[in-house]
Amino acid sequence: MTQQDQEHSTSQKHQPLRKRRPYGRFAFEFLSIFIAVISAFALNNWNDDRRDRNAEQKILTEIQHGLEQDKLDIQLNIAGHEVGLAACDFWNKVIQNQPVSTDSISRKVIRLTRDFIAIQNRAGYESLKSKGLETIRDDSLRLDIISIYEYDFATLKTLEEAYDEMQFHRNYVSDFHSILGPYLLWDDQGEMVGLKTPLQLTAVEKSTLLLDLWKIRTNRNFILHYYGQVAEKIDDIINRIKDSH
Repeated sequence: MTQQDQEHSTSQKHQPLRKRRPYGRFAFEFLSIFIAVISAFALNNWNDDRRDRNAEQKILTEIQHGLEQDKLDIQLNIAGHEVGLAACDFWNKVIQNQPVSTDSISRKVIRLTRDFIAIQNRAGYESLKSKGLETIRDDSLRLDIISIYEYDFATLKTLEEAYDEMQFHRNYVSDFHSILGPYLLWDDQGEMVGLKTPLQLTAVEKSTLLLDLWKIRTNRNFILHYYGQVAEKIDDIINRIKDSH
């Protein structure tokens, strides 16, 4: 071996060994970053879901309270129409010259043709529409809420306030005042205190009043039936909202 070969061999022996790349450490760091990203993404989704759930529950609670108030308003209107039916029975007996008690006669005059309005508490539903109808995740519950506000309540409002047959005062009070007015008794203070009986009605007058009573009774029974259906729907929706909490 020449001196040059010896120097070359010695040089190779003294060269430092190449370091191994820490692939395990790189894999661990990558896995840690991956888990952190996935965890952050899952946490963000969880926060979004919780925020959406809270918004849904808040709106449903608002709708529930509104429907509870609507139920009370409906019950008041139901009671009013039932009183109107009782007035129909009273005046039917009067027209037929059957014995009646004329106590509180003024109330029976007013109640016969009293009209009502349909009051609706729509704040919760309007909040839902502004937030987005899809805020309510239960498809069936969402559709029923939309239906009761957009169809049932709208129908009640139309029947009570716009449907011609249901405008009792406008349609029928004139007949009763003109035909029965002469039979009413008044005191010195101008208060209605009684009714002069028996009535002396012509066949046309009697037929006119009986037909008016039939129309009033038929239409009050019709809307009472519809009020009953809506009240049942309100109870069902309220119970399902409670169950969702």
